[in-house]
Amino acid sequence: QSRAPSPRAPSLSAYSFQATPYVSYMIFGDYLSGPFGTSISSAPATVVGAELGVKLAPNLSLVGNLATGSSDIRAGIPFLGGLSVAQSRVALFDAGLQLSLPMGGTAGSPLTPFLEAGAGAMRYDITQSFLSTTSTNFAANIGGGVDVAVGRGVGVRVMAKDYIGKFDVKQAISWDVPSNTTHNVALSAGLRFSF
Repeated sequence: QSRAPSPRAPSLSAYSFQATPYVSYMIFGDYLSGPFGTSISSAPATVVGAELGVKLAPNLSLVGNLATGSSDIRAGIPFLGGLSVAQSRVALFDAGLQLSLPMGGTAGSPLTPFLEAGAGAMRYDITQSFLSTTSTNFAANIGGGVDVAVGRGVGVRVMAKDYIGKFDVKQAISWDVPSNTTHNVALSAGLRFSF
C-alpha cells in the first residue's frame, strides 16, 4: 500500500505579513565631481536594517524599510586614491510596492523571485572633529531578489537595491553647489519571517 505524500509547506508568498531583518554591503556613488577626476563620496559600508510588509493582493505587498550604517566621507584624488575627510552615519527610510513572482505559479515552490520599487529619503549625519552637520535628500529606489523557503513561514532573502538621489550639499554646508544624481547600491542578505 503506497503512502500519501507528506503535505508541502506553503511558499512564503502565501502569507499575509512579513518581517525581514537583513545586513547589506552598500556601495555609494560620487556626490560631487571636481576638476581633474576628483570626487567626494562615501566609502562602502555595512548597513543593517529591517523591512516590514503587508499583502495587498495575492502577489502584491506594501513594504516599509528602515536601515542605518556608518561610513567615511572620502575625497577621491587621481593617483592617490580615497582620502578620509569626515565620518558619517546614513539612515535610509523608504516605502514601496513588492511584486512576488512565484516560480511557475506553483504554490509550494521554495523559490519566490520578487521586484520592488518605492521612494523615501537618505539622511546623513556628518562629523569632523568637533564640527557636525546633516543632509537629507529624496531617494527613489528599485530592486529585486529571491526568497528561499527553509521552513514554515521562514526563508532566506537575497536582494540588490539601488537608491537613486542627489546629496543636498546646500543643506550640509550652506553652499549651493551642484551635486550628482547618485546610484547607491545595497547588496543584502537576511531572514524573512512570514505569518
